[in-house]
Amino acid sequence: MSDPSTVRTGPDRPRRRAAIVAIVRAVLIATGLVTAYYVLPLDERGTAGMSALLACGSAAVLLMFWWEVRAIVRSPHPRLRAVEALAATLPLFLVLFACGYYLMDHFTPGSFSEPLTRTDALYFTLTTFSTVGFGDITARSQAGRVLTMFQMAGGLLLVGVAARVLAGAVQVGLRRQHREPSGSPDADDR
Repeated sequence: MSDPSTVRTGPDRPRRRAAIVAIVRAVLIATGLVTAYYVLPLDERGTAGMSALLACGSAAVLLMFWWEVRAIVRSPHPRLRAVEALAATLPLFLVLFACGYYLMDHFTPGSFSEPLTRTDALYFTLTTFSTVGFGDITARSQAGRVLTMFQMAGGLLLVGVAARVLAGAVQVGLRRQHREPSGSPDADDR
C-alpha cells in the first residue's frame, strides 16, 4: 500500500507544470536574446544607429517590464510569472548594454582599455552590473563612461525599484485570487 503523504493531489500537478513552463520559457527567452546578440549584424550600424538602438532598446525594456507587471497581476501563478518577468527583462537589459559597448568600441576605437569583442562587451556589462568590476576592461572615453554610468543607474533601478514593483504585482495578483471563488483551481496558488 502506498504512503498517503506521497500521493499527488490534484492542484499540485498544475502548479508543477506551470513551474516547468515558466522555467522553460525563461530559459528560451534568455537563450534567444543572447543568441540574437551574437548573430545580429551589429557592425553595419553607424553612430546614429547605435543611438537609435540604445533608445529603442531602453523603450523595449520599459515596455516589456510594464507588460510583465500586468501579466503578473492577471496570472493564476503570480510568483512564477514574476520570476519569469525578471528572467526576461534582465537579459534584455544586459544584452542592450553589451550591444552599446560593442558598437561604441567598434565605431570609436579606444573607448575602452582594450578592443571589445561581443564576448568582451557582454563580460564588461556583467561585471559592471554585478558590481564586481574586475578592472581588466575599463571605459576610457567620456561617452563610454557616460554609457557605463547609465548602465549602473539602470541596474540599480532594475534591481531595486523593479524588484519592489514585481513584488507589489505579485501581492495584487494573490489578493485577486483571494477574491475569486474558492472552488476555482487557481485559488490554491498562494
